[in-house]
Amino acid sequence: MTSNFIAMSFILLSSIFTGIFYVSFGQVTVRRLRNNPATKNALGFSFVSGWDIVNAAQALSWPTCLMKKLERGSLFAMYAKADLLREHTTKLDRVLARLFYGSLILSGGGGIVVVILNKLGFLV
Repeated sequence: MTSNFIAMSFILLSSIFTGIFYVSFGQVTVRRLRNNPATKNALGFSFVSGWDIVNAAQALSWPTCLMKKLERGSLFAMYAKADLLREHTTKLDRVLARLFYGSLILSGGGGIVVVILNKLGFLV
């Protein structure tokens, strides 16, 4: 087994977990937030269908001070309103958001690192 195969296996496994957490978080939490009139318009701008799931996970995963800074910026409409989402979610929802967002960042960032290392010749 080469290092390239091991790295790609890790990225594939991480991507599978990301997909499972994406569907779970979307069905359990974001569906409820979309149906709630108080949080319906607090999920941020959605570029494509399902992007509000990523926005909600980001808002529930990042520290409150950082989200407040983003919400005060000129692109405030792009981000979900973290304070409002925290009021209407449970501890389980926040844990699921962190699992999903962490695996999303890990698989995406890991994929980029593997491609760069492969192009530089470190993975054979």
